[in-house]
Amino acid sequence: MIMKHCIGALLLVTLLLGYSCKQQEDRKHSRHAGKDKESMVRVNQYLVSKDEEIIENYIKRRGWNMELTETGLWYMIYRKGNGKPVRKDTRVTIEYSVSLLDGTLCYHSDESGPKQFVVGKGEIEPGLDEGILLLRSGDKARFILPPHLAYGLIGDENKIPARSVIVYDLTVLSVDK
Repeated sequence: MIMKHCIGALLLVTLLLGYSCKQQEDRKHSRHAGKDKESMVRVNQYLVSKDEEIIENYIKRRGWNMELTETGLWYMIYRKGNGKPVRKDTRVTIEYSVSLLDGTLCYHSDESGPKQFVVGKGEIEPGLDEGILLLRSGDKARFILPPHLAYGLIGDENKIPARSVIVYDLTVLSVDK
């Protein structure tokens, strides 16, 4: 009987020590995770500022007069249409070309046909989804999407490389409910 109590007490002490060590390890890991998160935020801020600098230089070299949204989307409406404005949940059809800053043409509607999508449903790049809301049917516009508004860290795993800034040149063909 005493042996059973001793074994029980020994098991209880072992469990308590294991739990205590686990808690200490979790706190230690949590401190490292916090530092890792801070580092990642700093790296991300640095990359976003470098992307912005690259885009600004690109725009300046071309002499474009573009505007910047709070999210980092650059846009220019260079021909105003007179059709229906684009709204969330409307179906939009566009003719488009997508290129990299080095001029490489990645995608275009001459090859794949006009692009159709419902605005605000996540069917397209976040930057295009944001920018299209600034337009109406008949507008011609240019958008420059930094990586965080385009294909991010990995690209599209096809023609757009990792962390690429992309340029959309587009015409809104139609806006439907």
